[in-house]
Amino acid sequence: MKFTKLLTGAALAVGLATGAYADDQEKTKVGFVFVGPVGDGGWTYEHNQARLAVEEKFGDKVETVYVESVAEGPDSERVMTQMALDGADLIFTTSFGYMDPTINVAKKFPNVKFEHATGYKQAENVSTYSARFYEGRAIQGHIAGKMTKSNIVGYIGSYPIPEVIRGINSAFIHARKVNPDVQFKIVWAYTWFDPAKEADAAKVLIEQGADVVLQHTDSTAPQAAAQEAGNVITFGQASDMSQYAPLPRVSSIIDDWAPYYIARTQAVMDGTWTSGNTWDGIGAGMVGIGEISDAVPADVKAEALALKDSLADGSYHAFTGPLNKQDGSVFLAEGETADDGTLAGMNFYVEGIEGDIPL
Repeated sequence: MKFTKLLTGAALAVGLATGAYADDQEKTKVGFVFVGPVGDGGWTYEHNQARLAVEEKFGDKVETVYVESVAEGPDSERVMTQMALDGADLIFTTSFGYMDPTINVAKKFPNVKFEHATGYKQAENVSTYSARFYEGRAIQGHIAGKMTKSNIVGYIGSYPIPEVIRGINSAFIHARKVNPDVQFKIVWAYTWFDPAKEADAAKVLIEQGADVVLQHTDSTAPQAAAQEAGNVITFGQASDMSQYAPLPRVSSIIDDWAPYYIARTQAVMDGTWTSGNTWDGIGAGMVGIGEISDAVPADVKAEALALKDSLADGSYHAFTGPLNKQDGSVFLAEGETADDGTLAGMNFYVEGIEGDIPL
């Protein structure tokens, strides 16, 4: 038996899921690099739930390790390198900013398989995966447009990357479909997880008249700020955040990574793992819609669920023309839908959204 080293690092928490001892010949070792704490209640919480699902599925056939609160940049490369040196067979790197570090480390460890979330760079031993969060944003936008009384919807953005811009556009398109007077106000937090910054962003938006706040950040701080303000509704991000239901949180986007993590771990065990790109949505179950609370009028709830069903079965696409870009130029003609390449690289607002995307 071989003693398995604990990963160490200043202010970084470590998880060893199956005890201190592991037989490298019998166990598949799976590592997870998390951008936030596992208790964030959002993005990292759901990735960690999927890690636990891997343990439950495979039992003593796997050993999982994780490091939480790893900054995007050089420190993430150090953490990945240490995981590979410690014998990881498969490493999930779970934030966009880990993309280049993942590619760099993968070159040094060609026998280790890597899975990078939300990025676009692949290699022979690097796969990419993401979820079509914009489908959930469409449903949120519909509810927001119907329920706002001030006609001002606030949106807390993390970083101005295509994933976040897609979400803003999708929510706005569907809010405007049901409420032509709705306006979006966007605050960029420049963080994935910072409860203080997220709370401040929510308060700024509420002070500007927003009675609906959406977020693409990971903590529950915006929910708490809305609860304190009163008469403001919110939506859970990445996780259900149901502790704030029925108000202010009226629904949520839930990321369900467990089936993917289990399948990819099984592929490593079977020797069938190959590099690829996965981008699934509501239909495949990777994007879930949390319970719509009774604070939402029954007719609006029914409409939202019908929209969910049409997105799930493919009869409707969240980006369907006619749609223009912010500058008035044609984005999609009548009945045309956006292709995945355009969505993956989206770097513009749709017509009607005010303000510029930060460079």
